[in-house]
Amino acid sequence: MHRGGRGGHGFGGRGFGGRFRDDDEGRSRRRRMFDSGELRLVLLKLIADEPRHGYDLIRQIEELTGGAYAPSPGVIYPTLTLLDDMGLIAATESDGAKKLFAITDAGRAELDANKDGIERLIARLTEVGEERQRTDSASVRRAMGNLKAVLMNRLGDRDLEEATLHDIVALIDEAAQKIERL
Repeated sequence: MHRGGRGGHGFGGRGFGGRFRDDDEGRSRRRRMFDSGELRLVLLKLIADEPRHGYDLIRQIEELTGGAYAPSPGVIYPTLTLLDDMGLIAATESDGAKKLFAITDAGRAELDANKDGIERLIARLTEVGEERQRTDSASVRRAMGNLKAVLMNRLGDRDLEEATLHDIVALIDEAAQKIERL
């Protein structure tokens, strides 16, 4: 799961924000989940649904993505400050030190002006969550980890013969082909 820059997998292909894609050398690299201004709109929408505090917004986005992405407090709180400075949300009384944010009339107007884009953003986050559920089975992750450990151990053997290496490659290719045909 993505938390504050630490890794995780489960985003798949397609290349929109937050998903993995290959660079020119075939390595995977992470793209941002949100492009400029998108997080602001998502937060505004979530606050419009009900007044929320920062941590609740982080959890709500994590829930929408099925645990695939959780924005860091270092991204959420400055965005909330910006929304407050823009007059789109306002802090309300709450229990404890947490500020509870509610949408303002100007915030509702902003939502109305960006309704289609916001619907696409929420659908995109939901799609990431659905994809995560389809592809992130604990047993599959366990099996992949087991395969990796066995390969690292076996390939680290200095006495590994070239014929054995070719057998390993053939087995991996065969397994990939069988999985693809499922």
